[in-house]
Amino acid sequence: MIIATAGHIDHGKTSLVQALTGVDTDRLPEEKKRGMSIDLGFAYQPIANGKTLGFVDVPGHERFIRNMLAGVTGIDYAMLIIAADDGPMPQTIEHLAILDLLGVSEGIVALTKIDRVEPERLAEVKGEIENVLASTCLEGSDILPVSAITGDGVEDVRDHLEAMSELLGDREVKGNFRLAIDRCFTVPGAGLVVTGGVFSGKVTVGDQLILSPQGTTVRVRGIHAQNKASETGVVGQRCAVNITGGDLNKADVHRGGWLLAEKVHNPVPRFDARLNVLASENRPLKHWTPVHVHLGAAEVPGRVAVLEEKSIAPGESGLVQVVLDRRIGALRGDGFIIRDQPAQRTIAGGRILDPFGPARGRAKPERIAFLEAMAKPDADAALAQLLVQSPLGVDLKNFSTAWNLTPEDQSALWDAAEMVKVGPEENPIGLSPEHFEELGATTIEVMRDWHGKNPDRPGPGVDALRRMLPNRVPLPVFEGVLTSLVADKKIMHLGASYCLAGFEPKLASKDAAMWKRVMPVLENGYTKPPVVHALAEELSLDHRTLEKFLVRSAKLGLVCQVAKNRFLLPEAVLELGDIVEALGANENTFGVVEFRDRSNIGRNLAIEILEFFDKSGFTWRTGDVRKVLKPVAEVFGELAE
Repeated sequence: MIIATAGHIDHGKTSLVQALTGVDTDRLPEEKKRGMSIDLGFAYQPIANGKTLGFVDVPGHERFIRNMLAGVTGIDYAMLIIAADDGPMPQTIEHLAILDLLGVSEGIVALTKIDRVEPERLAEVKGEIENVLASTCLEGSDILPVSAITGDGVEDVRDHLEAMSELLGDREVKGNFRLAIDRCFTVPGAGLVVTGGVFSGKVTVGDQLILSPQGTTVRVRGIHAQNKASETGVVGQRCAVNITGGDLNKADVHRGGWLLAEKVHNPVPRFDARLNVLASENRPLKHWTPVHVHLGAAEVPGRVAVLEEKSIAPGESGLVQVVLDRRIGALRGDGFIIRDQPAQRTIAGGRILDPFGPARGRAKPERIAFLEAMAKPDADAALAQLLVQSPLGVDLKNFSTAWNLTPEDQSALWDAAEMVKVGPEENPIGLSPEHFEELGATTIEVMRDWHGKNPDRPGPGVDALRRMLPNRVPLPVFEGVLTSLVADKKIMHLGASYCLAGFEPKLASKDAAMWKRVMPVLENGYTKPPVVHALAEELSLDHRTLEKFLVRSAKLGLVCQVAKNRFLLPEAVLELGDIVEALGANENTFGVVEFRDRSNIGRNLAIEILEFFDKSGFTWRTGDVRKVLKPVAEVFGELAE
């Protein structure tokens, strides 16, 4: 269990941690000299159940609030420190507000320095504390009196923390590995070490990870989890990870970076979130307010774009897009804190809904509906809602990354969801069956209208057909729709064109007359037709006029253009394809000579035909031999229809 201290300066945070663990977390010379914590301190205490309590001691001075914020993200438990003589002070209130904004709902109050006050004061300050805790995440938390000087109450605090460690148990190990880097140093003989809290997943010695946002690939040489050497590190632990890599440079590694699995390395320049503005603010948070953003251990300047209104009132929440000055690592569910531009006070905080917020259209109704779906408590509910409300599909790669799904989680979710998956495997898009069928029906209606207006043309190509649709459909989605329609024999794919099943383009009267002259010559030549120039001479036609006619005829499926100056009837192409398929049976390879001899068509024409088959994806050439990649019926099946 990771426990973070919180509270005003000089209220005894470091002293109490030392009393509990025996470790002085003030490690810097400046901290020793000034007698106060400046940076994060760490201490560990093994307990009877075999677990280890990890303490993150944060500075209490307002000038070092950025260091405090780096220490309280990703923790399990909060220990709010309040001195009995002072009672709640300004940083007490701000630290409590930060815990509240981050949703740290488990914690206690350690009422320190009880050796300095009378019993009457103890009762009085407990009342003050209860008032401060009211309506916060720590409302109703235990208040334990303690003195780090005399030792009174120290055992009570220790027993309480041990009991809570048992009660809370270990966090579920899920998601890809993510560690928020808060320290980086070198160890003689070992090399570079980064430390931080593990936000999700598991790491093992030997794993390959990414230093983000710079994208450096590293390998894990060693792990210390909760201050003990270990082969693994898991969510809910503080880990020191010894890393190595060819491009690794200590100067490039800073607090605020991430050590994580490659799948979730995708630093973003903005993110969409639900933001809660503190009730203590004097004025609403206006659109495009400049702020400092604290996420993980990072601090980045940025601006807040309010999405639904022009501002968010104190004590209220709203959807926002946080636009950052530089890219950072962020995933859905990450908590963040916002401070004002001079970095003097905390003003708001929230949880990320989508780390891939768009630069344009961020406040459109459909985008707001998208964020409301992403606010669902689990990924399957969110995906189900998105599929219903997204007629053009859901980017499954971004969805998987945003929700930090492992490959196993992803596969299980895709299988369970009622959706049609289209596009490349590495970047798929999901659509509900209803939306997919609707796109298919719309496509057929558009094609029917096109055929009515163009009875002499074979059909439009992919790009032209996509432009005719009422909405701009992503190309991978549209290609998936066309593939499905072809498989269901609702449309036909002829070369680069598509047409409705059963549609036969009608030649213009002039072309029909020419076809009656050309077809007998092609039938006579069959697998050995003359080149265009020779064909034009035989028919006493202008060869350019004839060539244009044959190109038009190829688009109608009447002929196949196998070379610049050679056209064959479809049935001749299929016959030659059968010969090639026989030559390449049982994964055999064959050369031009074998094909020439079997087809009896001559060497030059044989080369032209084989090169046409290569371009069509039917065959593959390696050196002087070829092999068959797909059955001829799969590649040229439409020629037989």
